Amino acid sequence: MTADMSEPFRLSATGLAAAIRNREISSREALESLLARIEAHNPAVNAVVRLDVERARAAAAAADEALASGAEPGPLHGVPVTIKDSLQTAGLVTTSGAPMLADFVPQTDADPVARYRRAGAVVFGKTNLPIWAGDVQSYNDVYGTTNNPYDLTRSPGGSSGGAAAALASGFTPLEIGSDIAGSIRNPSGMTGVVGHKPSYGICSARGQIPGMPGTLTQADLAVVGPMGRTVADVSLGLDLLAGPDSWQATAWSLELPPPRAVDPGDLRVAAWLDDDYCPVGSEIRSALEATAAALADSGARVDTEARPDFTLAKADDVFADLLGGALSGTWSLAQLDEFDRRRSAGEEPAQGDLGIGRAALRHRAWLSANERRLQMRARWREFFTHHDVVLMPVSPTTAIPHDHSHPLSARTITVDGEERPYTDQMVWMGVVGLAYLPSTVVPIGRDSNGLPIAVQVVGPYLEDRTALAAAAVIEQISGGFSPPPLD
Repeated sequence: MTADMSEPFRLSATGLAAAIRNREISSREALESLLARIEAHNPAVNAVVRLDVERARAAAAAADEALASGAEPGPLHGVPVTIKDSLQTAGLVTTSGAPMLADFVPQTDADPVARYRRAGAVVFGKTNLPIWAGDVQSYNDVYGTTNNPYDLTRSPGGSSGGAAAALASGFTPLEIGSDIAGSIRNPSGMTGVVGHKPSYGICSARGQIPGMPGTLTQADLAVVGPMGRTVADVSLGLDLLAGPDSWQATAWSLELPPPRAVDPGDLRVAAWLDDDYCPVGSEIRSALEATAAALADSGARVDTEARPDFTLAKADDVFADLLGGALSGTWSLAQLDEFDRRRSAGEEPAQGDLGIGRAALRHRAWLSANERRLQMRARWREFFTHHDVVLMPVSPTTAIPHDHSHPLSARTITVDGEERPYTDQMVWMGVVGLAYLPSTVVPIGRDSNGLPIAVQVVGPYLEDRTALAAAAVIEQISGGFSPPPLD
């Protein structure tokens, strides 16, 4: 057995899948390695909040038997994985962090979970998140707080913070995140893993909570996407997740175009690395600038002045309207009326949840915001005729200290000693999400406190493979994922 095989929890998903196919390790051995890793380190991190050990052992044994009998393995045959707790998982408690669902056991898998299982994955646990996936931290009254494995006093981000922390800690090789305002990208950046927010509409999220179990609505802006420790892993995850849902499958299929470029010398890169509207920390800016310079040194054409034809401030305003509309179903009509009264009177919202400030906008206001979104999408499309990808920050800061104070709207973050709004953490992700663009987050280094720094690699709509290919180039240049100091 090779050194890698002695610690299978350290393998990437693609590496582990290959090892199982080649009979270098069994699915059962891989599962036991992950369970031992969780037993040793999850008490401090609290990323994996529910295990399904006996059923997983049976599934792993069945995977090994199938391989031994000559069955054709799927891309994830026998690979043990965890699942974010907002995605319904058949036979396993799924809470979305809400006490009212603490005993809810779904009868069927959410579409993304089913697609991983069809590829051969062995689902063995669930990972933590904020209640209703509604924060850029990960804590709730059901399972408590998830800590960042690089610094336990800090958050791993959210809402897919448990998924990201589990990946970074070696508890799982692959995950599924969800993202409406950065919930894949923020925690991927905060924990130094790789996450891909797909183009809107190409991956079915049916079976995600919220809405409540049984809801069929697919919210505006909201996507599900793969998370892993390497770009190759999330590329495989996207291959498995992308495709029509049950409504569309009768009439259409999906074929994403190949990447525009795979060699750095063929890449046309724009670099939008900072903005006075939402300034980023100096260490992050330096790392972003170094990444852009390294790409240029490798032969890429890098333009640090190019911008789409609108301001970050305008994009943030439109995104806030659209996010409020997308989340408005969270509250009752009476609550929305109260929010509208407070907003009209210039008062703070009664609560501080994300999206609440504009949840009571009238439909005619949403139509106006949607038209402004479409105008920005057209300008992005023009922008991408001259550039293949744009590099952008993920967040103004690295991982923030835990802050569970209420209201959420009163929280702040600190950027180079300056107090800034808590929601600044979403600004650089909102400008991408409102236009339905794909974005791959990849680590590019650490700050002076040892916390991961990452970059968003944003591609044209439906050209997810272009974003992933450019991210793979950056991964090669930067060295990619480096594990936290748990051992």
